Amino acid sequence: MCVVPVESRSLRYFAAVAGQLSFARAAEQLGIAAPALSRAVRALESELGVALLRRTTRSVALTDAGAALLADLTPVLEGLDAAARRARRAAAPTKSILLAVKADADGGLLEEILAATASEPGSEPVAVKLCAWGEHADLIRRGEVDAALVYEPYDRHGLDAETILTEPRVAAIPASHPLASNGPITLDVLDISAESLDQETERAFSTQQAADLAQLLTLIALGDTTAIVLASSIAARYPRPGISYVPITDAPPVSLTIAWHENTRSPAVAALVRGAIEVGEQASHGASTDH
Repeated sequence: MCVVPVESRSLRYFAAVAGQLSFARAAEQLGIAAPALSRAVRALESELGVALLRRTTRSVALTDAGAALLADLTPVLEGLDAAARRARRAAAPTKSILLAVKADADGGLLEEILAATASEPGSEPVAVKLCAWGEHADLIRRGEVDAALVYEPYDRHGLDAETILTEPRVAAIPASHPLASNGPITLDVLDISAESLDQETERAFSTQQAADLAQLLTLIALGDTTAIVLASSIAARYPRPGISYVPITDAPPVSLTIAWHENTRSPAVAALVRGAIEVGEQASHGASTDH
């Protein structure tokens, strides 16, 4: 049986209605008239030969077929939007690639990576986009950036990545706290397990409603938060008189990676990855000779 491809516009119309469960709200979101939207969705249902929505005068609900289509459709539409963004950037008259970085969460290597990349064959100028904790991977998947410097763990779905630096972790503790003057500590005295290390940091941000690391460290210095665990290079960038950074003897190391979309074939992104790996190897070698 020959299957006629469905146009993406009608699928986007359905996704908007499914997301809002209202033709009126979806029409407003899309900037079209509600009757035209209703006709387009009915035409899609006729084309597919299934009912996607249950309509009454008071409500709109997904049928089983509609729920199944929406589950498959969401990543497809996101992928189309991301591909369009990457194509528009590739066609820009001024060539450059965009690198996502959380401020001061670059292992202290960002400037060296940019310099090393500039000397790589096929490189293009690299612009930096500052982003929030946990935002890097989604920015790549949405096609809003080409690559990211990001600490593990993160959702690698649809991404390729290389580890460029592995470093120890430290606990940020109020300088007045008894643990701050007793030398290296273990995770059990912090009441944190190795498995929950990264979740604990995220929890500290959410429970304290801190917008960034500087705010969270201020709360620690004031004694409002007991401790958070950080990569040692981040701690080195945030010296605070009210905070002690204490080594943790049994905390697993944390890895800084460079990530990019798995479908990328850009020579400029490849040049950035090579530059990042080179700088990471030099930093790791320097750290080992220091010891």
